[in-house]
Amino acid sequence: MIIEERAYARAGLLGNPSDGYFGKTISVSVRNFGTQIQLWESPLLHIQAAPDEVPYFQNLNQLLEQTAALGYYGGERLIKAAIVTFTDYCHDQGIAIENKNFTLQFHSSIPRQVGLAGSSAIITATMKALTRFYKVQVPKAYLPTLILKAETEQLGINAGLQDRVIQVYEGCVYMDFDKEHMEKTGHGDYYKIDEKKLPKLFIAYKSRLSKVSGKVLNSIRLKYEQKDATVISVLNEIADLAKAGKDAIESGNIDKLFALMNRNFDLRCSIMPISDSNMELVEIARACGASAKFAGSGGSIIGIYRNDAMLNRLILALKRIDARVIKPFIL
Repeated sequence: MIIEERAYARAGLLGNPSDGYFGKTISVSVRNFGTQIQLWESPLLHIQAAPDEVPYFQNLNQLLEQTAALGYYGGERLIKAAIVTFTDYCHDQGIAIENKNFTLQFHSSIPRQVGLAGSSAIITATMKALTRFYKVQVPKAYLPTLILKAETEQLGINAGLQDRVIQVYEGCVYMDFDKEHMEKTGHGDYYKIDEKKLPKLFIAYKSRLSKVSGKVLNSIRLKYEQKDATVISVLNEIADLAKAGKDAIESGNIDKLFALMNRNFDLRCSIMPISDSNMELVEIARACGASAKFAGSGGSIIGIYRNDAMLNRLILALKRIDARVIKPFIL
């Protein structure tokens, strides 16, 4: 029997990057893009490279293009980290897993390194497939924490829980990472928001504007650990925007949500540098009349557009800078 699991891209609607600092966020799943895992029993344990990660190249240019798109690390290291973390969890919980091997095949359509959570999607889908293959029950609220451990403890990636939560729960989720609750339970408090109450959203990204999110967030982490008063104050305000955003969505106050999303990005700019290319995405979208903020840690933006005419302006204006615009499929 072949086990199939998927995890989808995500976009942070409000609150990011406060999720790594006991804050609050709202995220949406973006089913336009996803990672698919296929896993089946086999004599040897085999991780099959994705078609775009096979280490054979027609020429030097192809190698350079793949490295620019994927970075120096592909999906195999993420899958290995997920397997190690899963087996460590089973050992710590006293769960005996069956002695059997598997072949794992993966494919991802999520644009890499543009802030749409492509890396965590690979780990999430892998972890879900492993729990089914070995018939292990992991509490749903704790599963995102386990996924995060694969990245932070195994790979040393600086990240928060937001991406993993939305990839496990899907749809639209408000997340409260209250410190006391986190330390007591090992996970945050997660609340599903009715996707039908969301306004007209767009996502835009530049496929060539790649970065590694852990590196982008390292400067904030360092200042936070040094108890920098400005950084802590701004992160707290960003977290409060998510709470206000939840109320705005549920009450149908789109104008309020519009302003909160812009404020989220403006606050982020006050504590971390923003590249010219990233700033260009936001400025062009706002010039078209839309709201705009990072969907993740850079490379893509999410915002509210008012009508189809505005959406068309966005598509045309952002196309001029080689950016693609999509309407996220969330349900």
